[in-house]
Amino acid sequence: MKFLPWLALAGSLLAWNCTDQATYTRAIELLEESRQQFCPDKRVCIWEVDLSQKKPFVLKGSTNIPEAKELLLQKLTDAQIPFMDSLQVLPSVDLEGKHFGLVCVSVCNIRSEPKHASELATQATLGSPLMIYEQRGDWFRVQTPDKYIGWLDNGGFTRCDSATWENWRRAEKLLVTREFALAYHAPDLSSPSVSDLVSGCLFTLLENTGQFYKIGFPDGRIGFVSVEDAQPFLPWLSTVNPEPESILRSAFNLMGRPYLWGGTSVKGMDCSGFTKMVFFQNGLLLPRDASQQVRVGDDIDTDTTFSSLEPGDLLFFGRKATEGLPEKITHVAIYIGAGKFIHASSQVKVESLLPADPNYSDYRRSTFVRAKRLLSTHLDSMTLLRNQPVFQ
Repeated sequence: MKFLPWLALAGSLLAWNCTDQATYTRAIELLEESRQQFCPDKRVCIWEVDLSQKKPFVLKGSTNIPEAKELLLQKLTDAQIPFMDSLQVLPSVDLEGKHFGLVCVSVCNIRSEPKHASELATQATLGSPLMIYEQRGDWFRVQTPDKYIGWLDNGGFTRCDSATWENWRRAEKLLVTREFALAYHAPDLSSPSVSDLVSGCLFTLLENTGQFYKIGFPDGRIGFVSVEDAQPFLPWLSTVNPEPESILRSAFNLMGRPYLWGGTSVKGMDCSGFTKMVFFQNGLLLPRDASQQVRVGDDIDTDTTFSSLEPGDLLFFGRKATEGLPEKITHVAIYIGAGKFIHASSQVKVESLLPADPNYSDYRRSTFVRAKRLLSTHLDSMTLLRNQPVFQ
């Protein structure tokens, strides 16, 4: 009889642990529901949220979506799940209000982790605005205008507060339109250079001296750019017309450029970096990756003749959906016509989907998944640069 109290205690502990585990499991389900609702694609948002498994449950981690946290807290409370809130909403208070940044080198490399040995995730050109979320040593987690998130070292950009950012946004700007150019110390081609430049670089426009534009860099440097290499941004933007002819002209101007995983500039580009750059040069802002670009535009029914395709359509490759596996997009190209397409693969080149052509690619034909049309009369206005506040 003396052992019965211990058996009763063991039984109560077992019951308590079962209840505790069920509560924890339900809390994790609510966390996953919130992630699916607010951050299904971790490339464009931050949702690094966890719950400690031992009581008291502690909600920890970080997110850049305040409304997601608020709703999660309400769900946990409604479910009568006891917890302590240590979930940080970014931007971090350690940034002391400097939540904005401007790229100050011709092309900056944004990596998947805060170290130089990490994978190149994407790039941004000089003058590109950034949202800054947190700092780890000399690295900052940033978000580009296409919403892509990665890590950038402090030498690639300059930080600023909201007032400085707003002044930059409202200032008249100059866009580099030539693929490669230089900014000079003086309005003279024999003057020492301030920086190399590539297509897409943005500056504040200070003065037109006749043969040169006087420009302001985001970090305060002053330079001069030949009028042949750049145009005032808003006038340029008002004249671009995303038609098939202009899209293909921009694409062919990049023929032979080297493939670079994570690259989005004329110095080197991956497949989606290539399409993104071509469309940007024609006033359209595409998502960063092929698997994101496939979500915009209109679906096109295709058959083995590819007769329904039009020049300027985007072609997507990878794995078609099957009963056991979902669709997986791994590559993107721009359709030229007559079965041919241009894309970045080892270099920017032209290949064909038609077996009779000398540049036929059996691999691309066998992995073709779908096509999308962006160049239509009902183009999604959210993809137009002129409708993006950071580019106004």
